[in-house]
Amino acid sequence: MGTTNGENRTGGRPLDGCRVLVTRSPERSGPLAEALLLAGAVPLLLPLTATERAPDQAALDDAFAALGAGRFEWLVVSSATTVLALQEKAAERAVKLGDWLPAGIRVAAVGPASRRALEAAGIAVHFEPEQEHSAAGIVNGWPGGPAEVLLPQADIAAPALARGLEAKGARVRTVVAYSTVDFPAEPARRLGRSGGNGPDAEGPDGDGTAAALPLLTPAEAKAEVDDGALAAVVAASPSAVRRIGATLAPLGSCRLVAIGPATAAEAEALGLTVAATAREATPDGLVAAVIRALAP
Repeated sequence: MGTTNGENRTGGRPLDGCRVLVTRSPERSGPLAEALLLAGAVPLLLPLTATERAPDQAALDDAFAALGAGRFEWLVVSSATTVLALQEKAAERAVKLGDWLPAGIRVAAVGPASRRALEAAGIAVHFEPEQEHSAAGIVNGWPGGPAEVLLPQADIAAPALARGLEAKGARVRTVVAYSTVDFPAEPARRLGRSGGNGPDAEGPDGDGTAAALPLLTPAEAKAEVDDGALAAVVAASPSAVRRIGATLAPLGSCRLVAIGPATAAEAEALGLTVAATAREATPDGLVAAVIRALAP
């Protein structure tokens, strides 16, 4: 039907005039909103989830100290928001996260967003699944064998990743790095710039593009769905898709687009039809999925 960065074969943009709902916080919507605008879409914002600091800071502090002391052979990062949580722990100690990690530790990232967040923090990524950017992708390609592994993750993270690594012989220590809450987060507990979670989530990013876009209330978004005015809604995490199910369903003619397999599986478990799943958990990957979802 076309590409995400310009015009389609007939000279128009592939999503001209299509109203697309983005269900993430405004400060994290910029790159996706910009990519949608370039494809001709009309992006609208409905923030559904936010992140707060983990309630058990003592447990996170203990795990973070063990990480710096070299007690783990691998650090497994299943969301870019985890990187932000670890960076805040490093900042509390007046060090950079990259300097806190022992020289010999190896780092796994679930996908492109997590990898970019780690690399932006000066941390080399030693393993990223080549195709399936999910817990299953990490487990299936796991190169670490029976290693000592630290797995910091969201409070609502499924146990599949830890169990899968343990089945491969790894000794896994899980710790809650952040909590997922309904938008907006409590200001005093808000983790950096609030964002998504789970194995498909993209990391904290934003360039201000979303600041000028319409910000809908749940009631306004539901009215758009019921009126058939929304062409698609983008779910960028499993927690977001749960809120979509609770807030917007039934979706009628509005097509649901998932950022990755974990989000798609959550939607299907809730009885929501997934029109397309992004092949890459990136803004361009999501826009390409929206185009596929709306293709005749």
